[in-house]
Amino acid sequence: MNIAELFIRRPIMTSLVMIAILIFGIAAYRLLPVNDLPNVDFPTIQVSANLPGANPDTMASAVATPLENQLSTIAGVDSMTSTNGIGTTRITIQFTLDRDIDAAAQDVQAALSLATRDLPKNMPTPPSFRKVNPADQPVLYLALSSPTLPLSAVDEYAQTIIARRLSTISGVAQVNVWGSQKYAVRAQLDPRIMASRKIGIDQVATAIGAANVNMPTGVLDGAKQAHTIDTNGQLYKAEAYRPIAVAYRDGAPIRLEEIGKVIDSVENARTASWYNNTRAIILTVQRQPGTNTIEVVDSVKKLLPAFRSQMPASVELNVLYDRSTMIRESMTDVKYTLCLTICLVIMVVFLFLRNFSATVIPFLAVPMSIVGTFSVMYLLGFSANNISMMAITLAVGFVVDDAIVMLENIVRHMEKGEGAMEAALKGSREIGFTIVSMTISLVAVFIPVLFMRGILGRLLHEFAVTISAAILVSGFVSLTLTPMLCSRFLKPQSAIQHGRFYLVMERFFDGLRDLYGRTLSQVLLHRRATMAVTLVITILTVWLFMRIPTGFLPSEDTGRLNADTEAAQGTSFAEMKQLQESVAQIIAKDPNIEGFMSSIGSGNTGRLFMRLKPRSERKLSADEIIQELRPKLAKLQGIKVYLRNVPSIQIGGTSSKSLYQFTLQGQDTDELYKAAAEFETRLRSVPELLDVASDLQISNPQVRVEINRDKAAALGLSVLQVEDALSYAYSTRQVSSILAPSNQYQVILELDPLYQGEPAPAVSK
Repeated sequence: MNIAELFIRRPIMTSLVMIAILIFGIAAYRLLPVNDLPNVDFPTIQVSANLPGANPDTMASAVATPLENQLSTIAGVDSMTSTNGIGTTRITIQFTLDRDIDAAAQDVQAALSLATRDLPKNMPTPPSFRKVNPADQPVLYLALSSPTLPLSAVDEYAQTIIARRLSTISGVAQVNVWGSQKYAVRAQLDPRIMASRKIGIDQVATAIGAANVNMPTGVLDGAKQAHTIDTNGQLYKAEAYRPIAVAYRDGAPIRLEEIGKVIDSVENARTASWYNNTRAIILTVQRQPGTNTIEVVDSVKKLLPAFRSQMPASVELNVLYDRSTMIRESMTDVKYTLCLTICLVIMVVFLFLRNFSATVIPFLAVPMSIVGTFSVMYLLGFSANNISMMAITLAVGFVVDDAIVMLENIVRHMEKGEGAMEAALKGSREIGFTIVSMTISLVAVFIPVLFMRGILGRLLHEFAVTISAAILVSGFVSLTLTPMLCSRFLKPQSAIQHGRFYLVMERFFDGLRDLYGRTLSQVLLHRRATMAVTLVITILTVWLFMRIPTGFLPSEDTGRLNADTEAAQGTSFAEMKQLQESVAQIIAKDPNIEGFMSSIGSGNTGRLFMRLKPRSERKLSADEIIQELRPKLAKLQGIKVYLRNVPSIQIGGTSSKSLYQFTLQGQDTDELYKAAAEFETRLRSVPELLDVASDLQISNPQVRVEINRDKAAALGLSVLQVEDALSYAYSTRQVSSILAPSNQYQVILELDPLYQGEPAPAVSK
């Protein structure tokens, strides 16, 4: 049976089949998504819950535990971690690789609904979730700043115009706002004045809530016209809150402005961000797992001109970092390598065949095989990335082999005097089964890769399928197009006039053949020496293999660096701000860094993101820049800086200060905390390790308030009232909401910061 005979005798049909492969392949290539690596993201969902004023222990026991009890029943959970802070809980659920992220999200929603009945009743909002991996790096950083407008106004544009719109883009998982300065009305009370007028802080909170309302008031329906009733119950600015009557003493009202200050402020005054040492609002865009980075970034950038047109000219919108730029540059390099590989293969084929028509015939198998592979990639949902394109580059050497074997056998028959058609039929019949066996044997080499599991299996899956598809398509082309072209375009050897180039190359190849014969004779005469050299080379190879450093992925220079900062526990916001600015000053002086952003929160930690200059404009690589910055930053007192060259693949669902993470678990928290401290100390003693840190923060200075229950009861107070008063005074509690047309703001109650700064014997103890 001759598979190729049908295609040899029907050249038009063969041409149409090849044209169809070419058209569908080109169309598929244009539709392929572009990424730096195949989709290796773990399906990850982050659950968030808030309870303002609650300490971390309360958040862990009252909020995190009920949620974890329900979330742990979901099938396919690989790991689940929770982080509890003041008033916040973050639970990160990482599912197995085979779990569909959308189906997992439905299960999470059902679990949250079941857990609602066990959560505190005074939670302002129910728990929410997002399909996002916190350890994954954002694909885009945007910075908003203004030299004239207050940050609260800039934050308004960031929150209402940009963040909301970007969150609706397909593929965007989350838009984080760092250094948020959302507007709020802040009432700062003087406890001495309140005590002299016998006003409790709970009375103030009740009065503010009663004075600021936004309720439906009905309709006046007349005989011919209806009027909607509108009131001035909603107060929007601080000046409207100052005249609020908090209480009456001797028939006279005591107004809010008499017992403290009411100012236009922000919700969280203990957070800040900078863009190149200028206060700014930073927005980071994170993509959903499995989405196309290029498409997400392009969709966001299309909206930037519209955003700028909606904001005043004094508000600057800058792109701090674009992850797609690195991906595009990487794909350009891969395409150049692919084209260079094809040219080298064709050059080698031409040097050996020394015949133009004989070179063109196997050359056509290369583009046909590559283009046909694009169709397979599109149908399987693959992307054009470094791994899949590397597979195509490697396949170039394989796909031309089958065509050369077919061509060589047909030429052999023509050298015997047979015609082109007869030689094509006989040669293809003789070599057809050999090409099939060669193709299947090459594909079989990559079959074990398809069954690899975990991150490595997901990473190499597209590589194995892509190179196998290219080999299979090349086998098909070698059995169809190649013999058909040979039957139509090859000329008998007697009709070919060899030129000077052919004769020179012929003498060169004859010399190589003779040289190989002489060296082979010497090797056969010295068998023992040959075996000894082979043994030495084998031993040396094994030794070198054991000496080479091992790792999961090589360290890449992606044009970015991350840094986490950490001060002593209990560091105030003002002190942390000064320490963070000292770090930023050193970063700004480095000639290799083009731009950076810096951010701190309400705790003792901060972060920096640095965009490096293009590789052609700097002498040092990313790792070398880290080594240069580390001793400079180590000289700073009171703060530690952990620099990282972030890898392309983030394993795990939580971010950390270092590349590798250990998780310690235990039922006894006291024993767990003790073991964690000992383990961290032991790791620091290992000379090969740098930047050893822990996320265990239990050494923060505390002021313990012992409530005398009997005395409180004698005064007619309950423990609930005492703790409620403390929460109002020191947790910047939200006591009312401002429902503006464009956004919702808060009214915050707290003690006067100047009063809190004065020493008091009862607190200092």
